[in-house]
Amino acid sequence: MSGATWIRPTAGERAFDGANYAFLALFMLAIILPFVHIVSISLSPAGETGRYGLRLWPSELTFANYAEVITNPFIQTGYLNTIYRTVLGTAMCLTATTFGGYVLSKRYYPHRTFWTLLVVFTMFFNGGLIPTYLVVRGVGLLDNRMSLILPQLVAAFNLIIMRNYFAAMSPELEESARMDGANTFSILFRIVLPLSAPILATIALWVAVGHWNQWFDQLIYIQDTSKYVVQVVLRRIVLTGTQEIIDLNPASMNELTTTEVSPDGLKAAAVFFVTAPILCVYPFIQKYFIKGIMIGSLKG
Repeated sequence: MSGATWIRPTAGERAFDGANYAFLALFMLAIILPFVHIVSISLSPAGETGRYGLRLWPSELTFANYAEVITNPFIQTGYLNTIYRTVLGTAMCLTATTFGGYVLSKRYYPHRTFWTLLVVFTMFFNGGLIPTYLVVRGVGLLDNRMSLILPQLVAAFNLIIMRNYFAAMSPELEESARMDGANTFSILFRIVLPLSAPILATIALWVAVGHWNQWFDQLIYIQDTSKYVVQVVLRRIVLTGTQEIIDLNPASMNELTTTEVSPDGLKAAAVFFVTAPILCVYPFIQKYFIKGIMIGSLKG
């Protein structure tokens, strides 16, 4: 490049960069190695899973643990309940957050500052677990799947991020659309949302991961085991061994020999089977993630 000058880094700068690279490499290994270890155990026969030490690759490959986990009716039901909760909860949360953020981003909205401060206030103070439970019980949502979605329909942080992203858009877009006869809904759906893919994908990822990993509210509000999400099933498997699988799928357990499956192998297979969907989704929306969070948090 013409006119560009390259400044040779000093010894201190090179040492600092080297220390950063070393720290990040160790941090990456601390995250990847346990995950690889779990995958290796899930693919190992019973005789191999009981050995101590880090395992990066199974000495004998078997898919018996996954076959047992996938065919278990309790896990299948939990998976369907989790998909239902994640899809519906993400769609409803994204819709409510979009409408709320768009309204609060408009300077002509009456008392906009007051309502924004009220939303921010809920980020630091909330009613707590017992008042929330009393509200859910009072409106008749106990043992209802909506009790897992409606109490956390709009997160204050997500709403503020969405508001700032919309506020950063050029007001001339809306003004020109109104001159052409477009109403508020036309502007939102035909102009604003098509330009908001980064922030929509970012918030959708946050909400989907939150719903997919959530299990505590299920234990509080739901008693019907047919409505349990897969995270609750996984928790019971990890805490009680493989008794859930043995009790609910005894026929397949009789078909498998003790050399094929093991408690540790079944636990590892269940953990990976539950985690895999989120790992598969993230790479497709990663390109929107950084752009959406930076614009939504720094502007507006």
